[in-house]
Amino acid sequence: MSNKIILHAHDLDGYLTKEDSLALSGLDELYKKYLDQCTRFSSGCEESAEQLVLLSKQLSSELERITGQEDQIHVYSFETPREQHVEASRLIARLRDPKTSHEEFLYYIQRAYELLFGHTFADKAITKKRSIIQITPVTAPCQNYAVHRIPDIDSLIHNSVMCVMLRGALLPSMIISKEIQDYSSDGYITPFALFRIKRDESCTEGSMRYVLDLDKSFFDLKSLEGKDLIFADPMNATGGSLVTIVKYLEGEGIRPKSIKFINVISALKGALRIARALPDAEVYTLWMDPVLNEKAYILPGLGDAGDRLNGIDEDRPRNMIQLIADYGQNIVNLYRNQVREIEETCLN
Repeated sequence: MSNKIILHAHDLDGYLTKEDSLALSGLDELYKKYLDQCTRFSSGCEESAEQLVLLSKQLSSELERITGQEDQIHVYSFETPREQHVEASRLIARLRDPKTSHEEFLYYIQRAYELLFGHTFADKAITKKRSIIQITPVTAPCQNYAVHRIPDIDSLIHNSVMCVMLRGALLPSMIISKEIQDYSSDGYITPFALFRIKRDESCTEGSMRYVLDLDKSFFDLKSLEGKDLIFADPMNATGGSLVTIVKYLEGEGIRPKSIKFINVISALKGALRIARALPDAEVYTLWMDPVLNEKAYILPGLGDAGDRLNGIDEDRPRNMIQLIADYGQNIVNLYRNQVREIEETCLN
């Protein structure tokens, strides 16, 4: 008997309200106009540039209006002070660029998750700080120390578990775990739960299937009970993978204390599906994109984030340990404690 959990796209759409469907339909129509201008711009029409800017502003305003009504959806570029938006916009532009090299892509993903970590955790504790007395390399005229004040987020992170859904989520999960370690007063290393879930890429967006393979997943169910589960994935297109995993856990009697889904880019449909299907989950995203295409890719999006992070498998899919090895010594050394936790989770 196959030890797999399968969720279908029509099950996800069943969570959406009539108002959600109307909002998504309106964005689809607006984005069709945007695509028309994209075609004209590609053919060298200079006038289309002005129209692209205008339609982009309209799309952004509509996304901000819709997400502003949702307490579970947090968009960095809508919630933070306007002065901080430039940095987020620059990062997203570099990540979208097809010319961005693999090494640059890794760098910008790390920068993006540093911003996202601050928005998800540190900003909530900005009024509660603790002091760090840090030794420095300067010893004249005596040993020097520097005092720094940082947000005290221990109460927000000491109960957390990093949940890795897809291989493309491996490095983002390591980055968030490293940030938690650096911010905690005791160097807390998050446990890891590794799930093997994939979309059936032969399907269209409306017929998509999400398959959770329990035989190739590594986690201890009991250790997830009452925990603050953190899922970090560069892209939230449909929300199907997260909903599949959380619904499976709930079916096994596991009740997390909280669920946070942290993305670089999220599609509105995926964010709304999560908000409706999982009332206790929160979506944190650096940037919100408006629509999906027929293959359930985010538009305008940035392509396959997993392939751009990990490279394309030449023969067969690599496992987590192989992916870590392929990241190279610099990444392994930077996230040494996280690598050790992942290895122990897989091997034990």
